[in-house]
Amino acid sequence: MPDTLYMQFPISVLLHNVRSIHNVGSIFRTSEAAGVEKIYLSGYTPAPTDRFGRKRKDIKKTALGAENMLPWEKIGPPSGVIAKLKKDGWAVVGVEQDTRAIDYRKCTVRKPTLFVFGNEVRGIPSVLRAKCETLVEIPMHGKKESLNVSVVAGIVLFRAVDSH
Repeated sequence: MPDTLYMQFPISVLLHNVRSIHNVGSIFRTSEAAGVEKIYLSGYTPAPTDRFGRKRKDIKKTALGAENMLPWEKIGPPSGVIAKLKKDGWAVVGVEQDTRAIDYRKCTVRKPTLFVFGNEVRGIPSVLRAKCETLVEIPMHGKKESLNVSVVAGIVLFRAVDSH
């Protein structure tokens, strides 16, 4: 559980259709280190346990135990969790390159916030993007158009923690 003296508002993460088990494990580790309250896994995002309840060694390898420290939930369509959190006063921030997106450094966490991360190639589907109150992106300065989703999660989550 995050240190409430350090975290003024809770932060949670939703991973939707993140394919790589290594990215999921890395995001668990980064999220735990950043003080994230909970991770929601939707679509075909792999969970720390398989459908038989066995622990996945590949996630364990990259998460290094964070998958056991951080509450997580495998959910159906993410719209239900998003609607519930919004009703409970949470902000929903999608991390995506989009014409609506603002520089991630301008996003300040002023209430409980859910950060949504999408597929490594296709990003967050437009229907899910539309449910986000804010979209943020990391400006690219080189020839590459994007970063690995686990790297993006680290940058955005630690910035969000620092913006409290």
